[in-house]
Amino acid sequence: MSQTRQGRNKALVLEAFDTLFNKRDYVAAERYWSPRYIQHSAHIAPGREGLFDLIRSLPATLKYEPGVIVADGDFVIVHGRFSGFGAPANWIAADILRIQDGILVEHWDVIQDEATEEQSKSKAPMFGSSFPTCVTSDNVSESHMR
Repeated sequence: MSQTRQGRNKALVLEAFDTLFNKRDYVAAERYWSPRYIQHSAHIAPGREGLFDLIRSLPATLKYEPGVIVADGDFVIVHGRFSGFGAPANWIAADILRIQDGILVEHWDVIQDEATEEQSKSKAPMFGSSFPTCVTSDNVSESHMR
């Protein structure tokens, strides 16, 4: 059975994010991001090299965890958590990507600091099924399953 376009696009985004953010394999990541990649994020310099340079500048402890992922045509939205990058709080992000001919060509994001249980008015975690339990001295958040 052949995979749908949306299924292929979701798999592409997950593989691309793991390759760049977790494995930090920049050579392999080039096959996922277009050389003419359009970056709409306000905190990332233009193009593929802007993104790659940002990741190169972050600590090796950077981790990306995908959560909910949806696709519609050439667009994929993935809700995920960025941790271990040196900030006081993890980032919960909704990354929106446009895919053309099997490559990431455009990106937007919405980013929010992850709330602890004490900070959350809803008392529901922003990502997954548990809250981050603490932020360690090197700003790597730890979490546990409840």
